[in-house]
Amino acid sequence: MKKILLGVSGSIAAYKAAHLTRLLVKEGAEVRVLMTEAAVAFISPLTLATLSKNEVLTDVHTEAAWNNHVALGLWADAYVVAPATAHTLAKMAHGLCDNILTAVYLSARCPVWIAPAMDVDMWHHPATQANVERLKARGVRLIPVEYGELASGLLGEGRMAEPETIVHHLLASDDRSQPLAGKKALVTAGPTHEAIDPVRFIGNHSSGKMGIAIAEALARKGAEVTLVLGPTYLRPSHPRVRVIPVVSAQDMYEVCTEHFPQAHVAVLAAAVADYRPQSAAPVKIKKQGKQIDLPLVETVDIAAELGRIKRADQLLVGFALETDNEEDNARAKLVKKNFDFIVLNSLRYEGAGFGCDTNRVTILRRDSSQTRFDLKPKSAVGEDIAQEIVRWVNPNSD
Repeated sequence: MKKILLGVSGSIAAYKAAHLTRLLVKEGAEVRVLMTEAAVAFISPLTLATLSKNEVLTDVHTEAAWNNHVALGLWADAYVVAPATAHTLAKMAHGLCDNILTAVYLSARCPVWIAPAMDVDMWHHPATQANVERLKARGVRLIPVEYGELASGLLGEGRMAEPETIVHHLLASDDRSQPLAGKKALVTAGPTHEAIDPVRFIGNHSSGKMGIAIAEALARKGAEVTLVLGPTYLRPSHPRVRVIPVVSAQDMYEVCTEHFPQAHVAVLAAAVADYRPQSAAPVKIKKQGKQIDLPLVETVDIAAELGRIKRADQLLVGFALETDNEEDNARAKLVKKNFDFIVLNSLRYEGAGFGCDTNRVTILRRDSSQTRFDLKPKSAVGEDIAQEIVRWVNPNSD
């Protein structure tokens, strides 16, 4: 994408528009900036005009804007509204065009992206969510909000995606030569929670970071990814990763068996509970000053079922987190579950395993070969695993 329209609306996150403009220009794009009158209170049009080397339009009623608002909508390869406030989203969703940003939106024939920015309650309000869904149904592409500290001082979802993330979305959508283009991938990530009662559950320390990193790495290589994600606050940012949230092992099993037949690749990175309570209490269990019995039964074996129904044209990748006899246990699991290869990591190594931003893995293959990797960020580990998948799916990629 060489011609980018950047629409800036009135949010404190508007200050990030300067960095976003600079990044887009650095990528070789010609950038034209449109601002609402409210946005001008947060960042100077002169700043964005200087960085973009183009005039910034702020008022649809000026001669320059009125003469160009249709032409700009036809000129652009992409239109990204960042930040997109709740008010701007509502206007876009309902076709209102009383400012230059929304007037050009109604004339745009190019892909349109929105990067929302607002407080957590505004983001989760049904009206905002309905407006977002309406825009998505019309083909507008959402760059997900991020979780963190907000201008109000609250902590939650609503932060505008960082400029680097926005640029990544735009670049990823423009690449047609990726090695996994046209392939569908199914990835599981995160823990499962097995209910004891309405309040308590059996779970584990998985954060979902590793599975999310794999999902995003596959998407960067062109795959359309369905991420079946257990309970975690983390979310992927790549536009080609579709998230299906689940809670229990049974939930994850049902989603995986539904989507696996359409997948070319499946990576089972989730830390699925092996046991669940035989039955969950309908009300909270109270302390009674005595020991209670909690009978456990095995959960459904997702890996075994997918391995059983796997076709010859599908690639199935497993994970093994071990504490002892690591390689022997992983190789036994590789054969038993009918994986094509398995990723082994051990809790014995510092910086590897649950909750860390790093990992140290070994890829074990059915032909007894293996590749060991040093400790590195999980994002880099995700790239290593994705590259191994590329070699299986597209042997001539190297």
